Amino acid sequence: MIYICIPALNEAPTVGVLLWRIRQVMTEFRRDFHLIVLDDGSSDATSEVLAPYARVLPLTLLRNERPHGYAAALEQVLREAVARSTHPKRDTVVVMQADFTEPPDEIPALVKKLEGGADVVGSTMATVQGEVTRGMRWSRRGLPWLLSRAALPSEGGDPFLGFRAYRVQVIRRALQDQEGKPLLTRQGWAANAELLLRVAPHARRADQAPVEIRYTRRERETRFDAWAALRETWELAKRAPRRGLALAKRSETVAQPSQPQAPEAAAGPSDEGRPPRRRRKRGNREGHIQDRTEGPDGAGD
Repeated sequence: MIYICIPALNEAPTVGVLLWRIRQVMTEFRRDFHLIVLDDGSSDATSEVLAPYARVLPLTLLRNERPHGYAAALEQVLREAVARSTHPKRDTVVVMQADFTEPPDEIPALVKKLEGGADVVGSTMATVQGEVTRGMRWSRRGLPWLLSRAALPSEGGDPFLGFRAYRVQVIRRALQDQEGKPLLTRQGWAANAELLLRVAPHARRADQAPVEIRYTRRERETRFDAWAALRETWELAKRAPRRGLALAKRSETVAQPSQPQAPEAAAGPSDEGRPPRRRRKRGNREGHIQDRTEGPDGAGD
């Protein structure tokens, strides 16, 4: 099963078109799929637009009465997918935006790489349609440098792009690691990088696929804030596990197998300070003589 997870906030003009295009792509791809869409407290007609699609598509609709933010919304749809999955080692999660800037046509390319053995498949921007702000251009160049030492998969694609495919098993294990605490704590682009950091310890192999980002399809103003992205990424970078330390710990675990305990250590506490042991002989039932060592209280060891 392929779970396509879409958090949405005030995306009434595009979310319906996006769902219909996903249906066309997945019908041609001939894979079982299920859509999970979260309306994160939208103030426009997003909820009304989504309602009819629940009757004609394999679709689970979730709604928050007030906006919880991108990180919490993303985590909510991921938890729903993990809860619904019956075969987490085979099932797939695909995450994408509701503004239609990420191409549904590329979903098969991501899924095929998972079917080829990857556990995480990220995306890289091959081309961009539409105007990109100066702040976004500078952020694309500078923010990756802040995470250059973080333990991100080298083949996981652009860490800030949210269009990505995961094996359900790695999401489930990442959630288990948190022991009930939130999986994602950073907002905006940094939430996508944080998710990649969370699943990295459980991904045996990562891969990537080129995609065309089409900002011309978006029907609203961008929500991107360069200063907020810088702040969130900086906070993430300070807490992110380091690439070198993660590799060193993994190598140390492999290089130092457990050693058998020495006989002296297995005997218990140190004998220093105990009275010397004495040996005596006694006969056994057959009349033979055997040695027996006695402890300080006369009881045999």
